[in-house]
Amino acid sequence: MTSEGTVKASSESGSVSFLHCLQSLIGRIDNIISFIFITEEEEQHEFFSSSRDFLNHVLHSRLLQLQSRFTWDLKKEDVDLQNLSTRLQDHIDLQLGQKGAVSYSYSFLAYVRFLQDLPEEAVALLSQSEEKTRECYGEESERRLIVTYGDLAWLKYHSGDYTESQSYCQKVENILLKYPTGSSTVLHPEVYGEKGWTYLKFLKPYYPKAIECFQKALELQPDDSEWNAGCAIALYRTEPKVLDTSSEDEESPAIKQLRRALEINPDDGVLLSMLALRLVVYKKHQEADGLVERALKIDPDNPHVTRYVAKYLRIQGEDERSIALLKRALKRTNQSAFVHHQLAMSYKKRKIAEQNKKPFNNKEVKQWRRLCIQHLEEAVKIKSSFVLAIADLALLYGEEKNLSRAEEMFQQGLQHLSETDKSICQLFHLHYAEFHHYYTRQEAEAIAHYTEGLKLTPWTWEWKQCVKKLKQIAERHLSSDENDGEAFALLALVSKAEGDKRKAVEFYQKALDCDGDKDEYLSALFELRVELQG
Repeated sequence: MTSEGTVKASSESGSVSFLHCLQSLIGRIDNIISFIFITEEEEQHEFFSSSRDFLNHVLHSRLLQLQSRFTWDLKKEDVDLQNLSTRLQDHIDLQLGQKGAVSYSYSFLAYVRFLQDLPEEAVALLSQSEEKTRECYGEESERRLIVTYGDLAWLKYHSGDYTESQSYCQKVENILLKYPTGSSTVLHPEVYGEKGWTYLKFLKPYYPKAIECFQKALELQPDDSEWNAGCAIALYRTEPKVLDTSSEDEESPAIKQLRRALEINPDDGVLLSMLALRLVVYKKHQEADGLVERALKIDPDNPHVTRYVAKYLRIQGEDERSIALLKRALKRTNQSAFVHHQLAMSYKKRKIAEQNKKPFNNKEVKQWRRLCIQHLEEAVKIKSSFVLAIADLALLYGEEKNLSRAEEMFQQGLQHLSETDKSICQLFHLHYAEFHHYYTRQEAEAIAHYTEGLKLTPWTWEWKQCVKKLKQIAERHLSSDENDGEAFALLALVSKAEGDKRKAVEFYQKALDCDGDKDEYLSALFELRVELQG
């Protein structure tokens, strides 16, 4: 091969090698570029995802600052949602309550629908609440929409519509800027008021919070009829049934507040009937009678007026009139657990009256008992946590010798007992004790429940019954065995509850003489001696 040919071959070989290198380089550049683009997309995705999370966090923090049913610590597990829903719907359908109360019912029902996983219905109800508020208050509506807009902001957030959620947050903030309270810790009276009504309608353990809210609203607007009425109703519902009436001139806080609310709005039938029921405790029967007649004249078709007046008439012995009123109330609101319970109590009174006759008509007793059971079953069906109705129903089943059904009802009541106040707990334990005492003949169980009742509010009628029954049991045991240590220990327990600690010490010493060094008695005796020395 010539040198020229050699050079040419070498040149061609170099060109091919160069092309291969160039192609390889281009491939590598493509891979690098692809890798860069992929990395950028992932980083962008991560960036946007992080930004979205940050914005959601900011929005959520913003929402937590709002006054809303979503931020008022209303626990879903505390309440019977179906019963609450029925009550709120009744308020809407019958247009019950103070001015603007229907708009509160719409917005509260919206929150209930959210808890029931019905968000679209919840939004629609909040829109109706806003519409009713504007109809009722016109140009003065804005401050009354703070809570409604807060609820809407939360609803939109939970549905994933963050733009709308932010929009409602902004609406609230605009109202707060327009109407400053002067302090970040002070709310508008309209917000305190709506918060108070919410707690009042939710559940009994929330009533003290309702009172606090209404009192704060009254500090800002002392002459507002709505806040005065709300505070009066909350105090009425939390006040013990039995009061210290030793000073007839000193009326209870509930009576004072009811009078104050009626000064501002003298034609409120519900407040008139509530005041009448409170005055009965003070034996002011003439004034109470006048209030009842006035309430019936002013608002005869209001089922709330009817049920309170019917209760008053039953207490006064006018059973026929009471029953007639309650039946009329059921025609308007047949899903009222309270009315069914009151009607059952009226029939129960008729049953007892017949049983007290000598001789009594057993057929009539059975008839009245059946009517009691029928309406109590309805009450419990409507409100499964209605402990008072459950206890009454269980005891009536015991009276009918349907012991398994009675025990089932008492067990249902126990599940809800923590949700109720001490007075209802005390009555529940008294009824459970009576069930075992008279129907199952399980004396140990009866003693256990009488003792539980003894530990609760002293000097109520129920407490006195527990004292009486425990004494009877102990004395009966001692009449057959004068060395019964457990009977002496029971009498010691009762004496301590009655406040006679020295007598309790004596009984515990007798119990120890009978049963030896029993740790339970020694411990109780030691505590009593320490208390007496102190």
